Amino acid sequence: MMSWLPTPLLRVAYRLAHQLRHRWRKFRGKPIVGVTMIARDLDGRLLLVRHSYGPDEWTFPAGGPHRGEDYLATAARELMEEVGCRASALRMIGTIEETMSGCAHTSHIVACVTTDAPRPNGHELLEARFFPTHSLPHPLSPRADARLALWSARNEARLDPAS
Repeated sequence: MMSWLPTPLLRVAYRLAHQLRHRWRKFRGKPIVGVTMIARDLDGRLLLVRHSYGPDEWTFPAGGPHRGEDYLATAARELMEEVGCRASALRMIGTIEETMSGCAHTSHIVACVTTDAPRPNGHELLEARFFPTHSLPHPLSPRADARLALWSARNEARLDPAS
């Protein structure tokens, strides 16, 4: 975006763009595809972010694929763009079908590991921090809850010797 603008003006621009994007998606009604990154550090803590726009909730980093970009590449790119973290050990967890901005939304959930400290720019993201799974921040967005449930179920299945 226009990083030469002062942070308060950039935050206003993000809020306006968020509202316009929501209305445009609702008007178009075209299905949306996105990627959500569930990034862990080496201690197993989860990376959560809080945006400067939308509801004041904690959520996972997410974004949309570029034309022709696969979902693992999208996850790695978005994690770097949003919080300055390199992703490794990327793996697809699954998909969640939901409604976003009044139209169908498919979110591809990708798990990864990062050894980097998150560095939110303060414009789009107010905060980005790692949290232990037993002590997640509040409020956690309902979308983050759904992604966390899918991730937890997949991790338990991976640890189950019968699976």
